[in-house]
This record gives sequence, structure tokens and C-alpha cells, in this order.
Amino acid sequence: MNIDLDDFLREYGDIELALGDPAVHADQAKARELGKRYAHLRPIVETYKVLETAHEDLEAAREFAHEDKSFAEEVTSLEAKIVELEEELRRLLVPRDPNDDKDVILEIKSGEGGEESALFAADLFRMYTRYAERVGWKTEIIDSQLSDLGGFKNVTVAVKSKDGAWSRLKWEGGVHRVQRVPATESQGRIHTSASGVLVTPEAEDIDVQIDMNDLRIDVFRSGGPGGQSVNTTDSAVRITHLPTGVVVSCQNEKSQLQNKESALRVLRSRLLAIKQEEADAAASAERKAQVRTVDRSERIRTYNFPENRISDHRVGFKAYNLDQVMDGDLHAVIQALVDADMERRLDEIQQ
Repeated sequence: MNIDLDDFLREYGDIELALGDPAVHADQAKARELGKRYAHLRPIVETYKVLETAHEDLEAAREFAHEDKSFAEEVTSLEAKIVELEEELRRLLVPRDPNDDKDVILEIKSGEGGEESALFAADLFRMYTRYAERVGWKTEIIDSQLSDLGGFKNVTVAVKSKDGAWSRLKWEGGVHRVQRVPATESQGRIHTSASGVLVTPEAEDIDVQIDMNDLRIDVFRSGGPGGQSVNTTDSAVRITHLPTGVVVSCQNEKSQLQNKESALRVLRSRLLAIKQEEADAAASAERKAQVRTVDRSERIRTYNFPENRISDHRVGFKAYNLDQVMDGDLHAVIQALVDADMERRLDEIQQ
């Protein structure tokens, strides 16, 4: 494998010098951006240097092997090591998703199945928040609406991570189907219902600029289970982005201003996702297939409680530890999707 990494090495060295300059840190946003790029380049540069050393050692071992056969084993070992390092470097050089370092806005909505769907939406909410706890992420409820039996008609959660929650959670968007005996079923029959999950990278002001003239903002009273009002003032806010038709509402806070800020936060993230999808529309068919996985109209996964089975229909993943998954043990499920995406990206750059 012949790889010219001069540009990477040069950029890595330039950033290293820049990060040592106190003047650069006066601009925190720039310093943070340089730090992220440096962290991305470091494993590439380090792996390349190890690979170069291995090639030099292999050349020397081959020379000595002619005189001392004991070096023959070292030649074999170094050849195997070089193959592994080249594969690792190849994976590191696959273009990254530009949103991988971003936090996430996760929206869960009840769908087919009435109260059972709302209860399952609450189970999904618990699954994701428990997973976040396991990996050291922070979660914040932005908005929620309870059902009569304590499920969620909808709940919106911000997920924050130092290393980017999007890189792991971007696969979760879609229809999640559940098969189980509902709490509302007296005959013990298994029902099928579904809840929708929408995942978007949390946008910053520099990612999406919103013209306030493009917004229609309506206020109303917050509603609770059974439709009763939980607030005597019009504090809930609904924002309609007129150019795209995207509608976002928030009612968790008692302050109309706070609900407006929360709604704008969700709106920015949805507009960023639309912007990304428009850019992806011009990309390859494989890339567009990946984008479709965040469409809530597509069934992506089935949770079968009687068999304790979880199945992801996109990559053929299946496991019989659903109880553990619902308690937040999502690593294997997500890793199967990450690995499948990596293989697809590798295939693309080889074509």
C-alpha cells in the first residue's frame, strides 16, 4: 500500500505549533476546532510512523536472514504486523462524518398502538438515558408530553458527549417496533406496536442561521395527560419554519421565553439535518441509503419481549439479550451498525 501522507504530517506539525501559541487560545472557538482536528490526525500520524518503522525493521531483518536463519521468524512476524498496520491506517483514512463530534437531539414519539406505544416510548427513553450513563454522557430533557398511563406521547432529549454522541447514535433514527403483552392487555395476547425515533446532530449558531422573519411563533397552554392544562398561562410555544414547513413545539418550562429557546434549539438541529440531506442527495447511492436510516417512516428494529430478542433489520444483527439492551447495554447493537458503515465506506474509496 503506497500512501503519501506528507499533507497530513505537515498539517499535524502546523497544528501542534499553533496549539503551543498562547495567542491562539485567546480565540476559544478556534482553539477548540484546532484541538479536534489535532486529535483526529494524531492516530493517523502515529500509525503511519509505526508503519514506517516496521518497514525499516523488515528490510533489516530480511538482510540478516540470509546470514542468520533465526531472523526468518522475525520477517514473518513483521510482515503480519505490517498488514495489520496498513489495514488500521486504511480505516483511519476513511473520510469522517463531519457531524461525528457533535452532540445529539433525540426525539421519541409514540406511534401505532396507542397507550402501549407511549409506554414503549418511555422504555426507549430509559434505554437511551441508561446507555448514556454507561458511556459517561450527559442527558437533558428539552420537552416531553406524558400519556395517561405514564408513558410518553413524545419526549425530546439532548445528549452531550466530549467525543461526540452523533458518531454512535446517528443510526437510531427510524421506527422501533415492539412485540409483547401490553400492560393494557387482560387476555395475555401479544401485540405489536411502534414508536418513532428521530436523531439529529445538535446545531450551533454557526451551523444554521435562522431568519426570525421566516418563523411563525404561536403560544398556547401546556397540556398534560388526558388533555388537562398544566399551566394557567400561555407559556407553551410552537414555532413553524415557513420556508421548510418544519414545526417544533416545547412546553416543559414555565417560562414562554425558555420554551422558545428550547424550540429554537430543536429547530436548528432539524434544519441542519435537512441541510445535510440536501448535500447528500448529490452523493452516491450508498450514501443516500445511509441517510434514509434516519427517516422515521422506515422500520429499523424489532424488540421481541417473549423471545428476549432484538433484531436490527438493516444489518441483520440479532441477539437474545433484550432485557440487557433495554437496561442500556446498547454497545453490540450500535457497533454492528458502525462496522457495517465502515465497510461500506471502505468499499466506496476502493471503487
